Amino acid sequence: MSSSIIRLACNVNNYHWGKHGLHSKAAKFAATNPGVTIDDSQTYAELWMGTHPSGPSKVFGTETALSSIIEQNPEQALGVQVSRKFDGQLPFLFKVLSIEKALSIQAHPDKTLAQKLYAERPAVYKDGNHKPEMSIALTDFVAMSGFRPLEEIAAFIGEYPEFAALVKESAEAFLSAVETGDDAEKRKQLRALFAELMNARAEDVQQQLDVLLARVSPASDPLDISTDALVHRLNTEYPGDVGVFCVFMLNVLRLVPGDAFFMGPNDPHAYIFGDCIECMATSDNVVRAGLTPKLRDVPVLVDMLTYDYGTPEGKLLRPVPFAETRHSLVYDPPIDEFSVVRTALTPAQAEPVPALDGPQVLLAVEGKGRLVVPANEDDAYELMPGHVYFVRAGTNVIIEADESSSLVTYSALCLA
Repeated sequence: MSSSIIRLACNVNNYHWGKHGLHSKAAKFAATNPGVTIDDSQTYAELWMGTHPSGPSKVFGTETALSSIIEQNPEQALGVQVSRKFDGQLPFLFKVLSIEKALSIQAHPDKTLAQKLYAERPAVYKDGNHKPEMSIALTDFVAMSGFRPLEEIAAFIGEYPEFAALVKESAEAFLSAVETGDDAEKRKQLRALFAELMNARAEDVQQQLDVLLARVSPASDPLDISTDALVHRLNTEYPGDVGVFCVFMLNVLRLVPGDAFFMGPNDPHAYIFGDCIECMATSDNVVRAGLTPKLRDVPVLVDMLTYDYGTPEGKLLRPVPFAETRHSLVYDPPIDEFSVVRTALTPAQAEPVPALDGPQVLLAVEGKGRLVVPANEDDAYELMPGHVYFVRAGTNVIIEADESSSLVTYSALCLA
């Protein structure tokens, strides 16, 4: 690896739930790549930055894959510790997501389950790795994550007879557990309630949705997170889908730019609207059960979840100051594969970033500036929205904002 910094060209995909044209930040950022033209009639959902074979990044202006550069000298590119711990592979996948329609009700398996699913159904579950992930809002953002406080679910059973009708076999035991059960009993009955809902007959779901939609009011604001507005929105996007009723069971989060939440293995979630940074272990394993035209694996999803429950605030991940920097915060989830650093500079500010023991993938999202290697002032790289760079382990850099522009960057990194 001759250069300590490599600019990358990154893949953008066109999943149906993405935003159209340049309304999508994934599209705006991808448009900086050679030969990319954005079609306003097309959806742009995800920009992938990393080495995953489903969307590998390449050295900008070439057909050389980043993975091949790393393979030439993994310990130099990744650092000795990271290379040895993760078998010479970049351990994270960095993304930008732009969401117009909700993604599926889903969870990602832990390593043990991922290996089992991959061995049994490799056509569906593509690898044997786990996929913990973290999302950081780039715009106002709406998502569902984790089960609500049980008292809220119990209240919804009383307030919404349509929901109650779909969980009538398990509701009594659930309500009793909420009142008097210990934690193990509460989880057991929460699982029974969720299982009954997700296994409801399609005709029963449609019947109850028809009644519910007739009596609650829609909203035109995609950021409206009231229960009634979400019911209408999700049914418009996925008519007759049982996942619409998950608004009564899962926490709803409304985030502002810079807010983050972490989704560990076996944790149910769904993105609803907005643009975000996402970082995850290098895997594409997803177990889905609602709000999707794709394969639904309800038995696996019901069986795999931990049935943790709590408030929306409990799902948020707060950043803390990063190392000796002055203008950077690190989002550091409880896993080894990745952390994410946000650097925000006002015009003419500079942020020296010390050499790290692991690799970085840096993305500029706002403003203009430069990425400089202080050992060689001529070794400078332009930073504009959509510019992506791989920074090898052990490289000191300075992130500089232009004199007339602020600058915001996000860097995925692994310190293992």
